[in-house]
Amino acid sequence: MLEAGLRQNTKLIATTFWTQLKTGGARFSETTDRKSPRQHIQIAAIKWIKWLNWGQQANVQPFSDEDASIETLSHCSSFSDATSVADEGGEASEDAAREEFQYKLKGFIDSTVDKSAKTRQGALDGLKTAMATRILYEFISERRMTITDSIERCLKKGKGEEQRAAASLACLLCIQLGSGIESEEVFKTLKPIFKNILADGSANIQARQAVATSLGLCSLVAEDDILDVHTTMECFENVFTQSYARMDGMNPQTSQLHTNALLSWALLLTICTADQIKDILRKHLTKLPKLLESEDVNMRIAAGETIALLFELARDMDSDFEFDSWDELCDKLSALATDCNKHRAKTDKRKQRSVFRDVLKAVEEGDFQSETIRFGIERMTIDSWVRKRTYDAFREFVGSGMNYHLQANEFIRDVFELGPPMLVDSATMKAMKISRFERHLHNSAAFKARTKARSKFRDKRVDVGEF
Repeated sequence: MLEAGLRQNTKLIATTFWTQLKTGGARFSETTDRKSPRQHIQIAAIKWIKWLNWGQQANVQPFSDEDASIETLSHCSSFSDATSVADEGGEASEDAAREEFQYKLKGFIDSTVDKSAKTRQGALDGLKTAMATRILYEFISERRMTITDSIERCLKKGKGEEQRAAASLACLLCIQLGSGIESEEVFKTLKPIFKNILADGSANIQARQAVATSLGLCSLVAEDDILDVHTTMECFENVFTQSYARMDGMNPQTSQLHTNALLSWALLLTICTADQIKDILRKHLTKLPKLLESEDVNMRIAAGETIALLFELARDMDSDFEFDSWDELCDKLSALATDCNKHRAKTDKRKQRSVFRDVLKAVEEGDFQSETIRFGIERMTIDSWVRKRTYDAFREFVGSGMNYHLQANEFIRDVFELGPPMLVDSATMKAMKISRFERHLHNSAAFKARTKARSKFRDKRVDVGEF
């Protein structure tokens, strides 16, 4: 009786399994748990294998030859190994997660043309987050013109925050596509709109600030003609040079616009030719120190870093480069490096002193305080003002995803000369990971070394006087 019962049960299971094989698509459309047809088939296969093993343990055949049709056996043979089923289950879950993620991205793209401004902005922010944290070249490449049209529409018809989000998304789109014909097509469409917004004094100030930043990095990534780069730099000059003559009583929002324009101008300096740099040194190096007197700490810092960058570029061309007002400039930088004015915020002074100690050292000695960036099993050294300005520009858009892009984004790796991406499996990563205790010892040693190095440049009397 036991043998007959087992045969009947295994026959029932096999029949049910084959029914689910044939009706998996229908079950998927009717259920609400979002399982794919393949997942339903795998669940049925695992159940069938468990019953099969139970029958074998009882020394009973799962079903007789006359019960098993050739059609059923041909479909069941691929599920005979439980390990392979588990592996396929993992692959299926990854495929399902990828499909769900792409479905969500398609929803964001569709929502960028919604009637609601709030919905459009949410869709733009969703696309920004996705592009900042993942490599989506294949998905984006197929839809780049659709996304470009949405960005163009939001820049033209949107207001404030929507324009800001659209400008940032345009930059991330170029970063994803890299330097090539695809990003050039995108930038060719958006560049006239960027320049119009930047030059329009009646446009929303937040939109102008975002465009001032995005136009610089998009030009670095996608501009194919150095003469066009120089034309774009002139657009930035028309904005930030207004601060040369107008320092007191400037609107903070306007000051931030000028700061963004100056930083983008400095970014494009890094790819200028020697003749262009000589012309820029002659026109701007004597005027930029005026910006060090700005009431805005961000403008002062941007001006200081730009001056250090110009000195570095000038000394790369001529190691004996001299500046006529060198003593006066060093006095200004030294005063900012030890600033203790009580009318300024303490956090602003601390931030300013830290930057201007490095700027002063760069101008006086031509040195740079190097910094090491660690990502995965690799390391990158920021050892020049050119490299720092480039890294800061990319990090402003990519944010916390910068380390991931340094590992996987071929264009960014090419910019920083890191070579092709390194493929390392999870087991190797785990083996190379240091323990928490070792990491603690390393951090403690680095902290002590950093404190000793910085104490040499601190004026302790100024720090005591602030309290």
